[in-house]
Amino acid sequence: MGELLPSSAITVEGGEGGAELLPEEKGELPRMVEKRRREFAAGRACARRALAQLGWPAFPLLSGSSREPLWPPGVVGSLTHCAGYCACAVAPASQLSSVGIDAEPNVPLPAGVEPVICTERELASLPALPGVNWPTVLFSAKEAVYKAWFPLTHRWLDFLDAEISVQASRGPLDGLGTGLFLARLRIEVPDLLPLPGNAFEGRFKVTPTHVLAAVALVTVPPAS
Repeated sequence: MGELLPSSAITVEGGEGGAELLPEEKGELPRMVEKRRREFAAGRACARRALAQLGWPAFPLLSGSSREPLWPPGVVGSLTHCAGYCACAVAPASQLSSVGIDAEPNVPLPAGVEPVICTERELASLPALPGVNWPTVLFSAKEAVYKAWFPLTHRWLDFLDAEISVQASRGPLDGLGTGLFLARLRIEVPDLLPLPGNAFEGRFKVTPTHVLAAVALVTVPPAS
């Protein structure tokens, strides 16, 4: 995942193994099913390791009203977890204004989900690359975009509110396919969001087991 983000981001990856939670974090467990508890603990373990590199070694990462992670002051970040994989990416807010990461199993989307996620134009423009479940790539890219969008706007973003164009290549990274994507928003973007062309730029990677996607917005220094 780290190779999909700017060097200013710190990324920690892990599996689904159990991990110790801080006392404040344990307070969120009673309302979760067992699978969600395991994912929560694994994600917080990755977050703790990443935040320690920014000087926050024992920060309790709690959830907001929309289940978003509540990061320390001056820090932006994103979490993701799916079967067999979890990751956390954090960065100083002075370097990145927002970051979004997502991971999905490299399998076809469930029946009936594709029309809810993908536009006809998106599907028609996808490159040919054997072994890649392209609708899953689009889903992961849109999840990463949403995770970068929400902390800045606190607004919902529907899957069809962002249209993805993909540039795939085998490139220098390991895996079946890697490349860039552009997520053009089809809704009005708040003035406070510095988003040239109403679009997020991101990167993706497809391995035999997983699809990974990441988006980051570089912090724009205030005008002098």
